Amino acid sequence: MKAIIQQIVETDQLHAKWLNTLSFMENAGARKISACEDRVSCNLMQLKHAAEEHRHAYYLKKQIQKLPVKGFAFYEVQDLLAAKHTQYYLHSLDIQACRYLKKHFDLDAKALKYAAYLFVTYAIEVRADELYPIYQEQLTAQGSRVMVKSIILEEEGHLEEMIAQLEQFDADWRNHADAVLAIEARLFEAWMLAVGQEVKQHEQQLAG
Repeated sequence: MKAIIQQIVETDQLHAKWLNTLSFMENAGARKISACEDRVSCNLMQLKHAAEEHRHAYYLKKQIQKLPVKGFAFYEVQDLLAAKHTQYYLHSLDIQACRYLKKHFDLDAKALKYAAYLFVTYAIEVRADELYPIYQEQLTAQGSRVMVKSIILEEEGHLEEMIAQLEQFDADWRNHADAVLAIEARLFEAWMLAVGQEVKQHEQQLAG
């Protein structure tokens, strides 16, 4: 992952696509959180998470303006890296996590939706805690004007909040969380492989 991100940051067009891709994913996460909200029993934490994920999407989109590129006003397929994987990554994780939770817990539809929110958000925050520091490391190393330090701090806070909520949800939450993390790892590996292939194709086109 580190080598791929390094290559991305070195090329402005790829870097803009990367930022747009991360923005899309943050926005998709915010929309998923909002979709899980109950009209009555939505709590402060859920509102906070949705608001912060939307802000991350906005922030990442704004960072593109620091690069000498044009376009990227929307999330068009040609403006995303590994567009197909990017568009379905979170949706696939949500579906597979719901299937797992339905199999292992006796939950009604409302409770299942909330449980999925807890476990999927946890998995995403674990991933964010790995990905964003590696990205920031490359930004710093290459003297980029782009920064994601503020996102790193908020994602760390999100992870702590999700752990606290999961501890209340089930005493054996870590074993179930590990199962959801394994699902996410497979999806992330496929996504990163697709991103790497696009980066390689871009470099070959420049060389040719």
